[in-house]
Amino acid sequence: MLVEMENLEDLKMMAEQWSNRGIEYLQKIPQDQLYAAVGVLLFTTILLLLSIRLVRRTKSNTVLLSGLGGSGKTVLFYQLRDGSSHQGTVTSMEPNEGTFVLHSENTKKGKVKPVHLVDVPGHSRLRPKLEEFLPQAAAIVFVVDALEFLPNCRAASEYLYDILTNANVVKKKIPVLLCCNKTDKLTAHTKEFIRKQMEKEIEKLRASRSAVSTADIANDYTIGIEGEVFSFSHCCNKVTVAEASGLNGETVQIQDFIREH
Repeated sequence: MLVEMENLEDLKMMAEQWSNRGIEYLQKIPQDQLYAAVGVLLFTTILLLLSIRLVRRTKSNTVLLSGLGGSGKTVLFYQLRDGSSHQGTVTSMEPNEGTFVLHSENTKKGKVKPVHLVDVPGHSRLRPKLEEFLPQAAAIVFVVDALEFLPNCRAASEYLYDILTNANVVKKKIPVLLCCNKTDKLTAHTKEFIRKQMEKEIEKLRASRSAVSTADIANDYTIGIEGEVFSFSHCCNKVTVAEASGLNGETVQIQDFIREH
């Protein structure tokens, strides 16, 4: 007990010595220099706090609609924007882009944040447009035609594979919604069937492309777990599957995804 008391006294004396030395040092500094140093410190602190707040406020609100041409992206764009499907039957050759409050939220009371939605053309020659928007994307909705799925399964899987192995998507862990559109039709495939078939196709792509080069020349990153059959759950970014019907305005699951991210 006495030893502990002595140690505490030693620490107290040491603290007082350092405190006195600090006061003596500050007293030697000219007042104008001391005030200038304090002013610089305060100014730097304020700038730092403002920068942190600005970064938080400028979190991206951009959501990309991607997928093959004819999958119904443009119909979904107009449904989300104003609840209509006008111009939806025309294949987009240029991105449809707009910042707006989702149509279903127009009647909500209180402050609702607008969404910057971009419908990226699905034509193979126009897909590089997607690369322009990826750096600012907060989320991606990849649209698949559930009615004409099987003939387009390979092509859609290749496109999705390219997105999931893109550097921007991997590094930023951009969430992806695999949206099965036109599921209101009787002959449409279910979202579970589509998910399983696309996982099988992506597994084939992993095997064939890794056989060409271990570095995978065509893509920035590889996906999946070595030695295991590919599953979307293996991706570093979250991939979820949902159903929708652009023509009928059934877009609740897309809206929930947008608001979540």
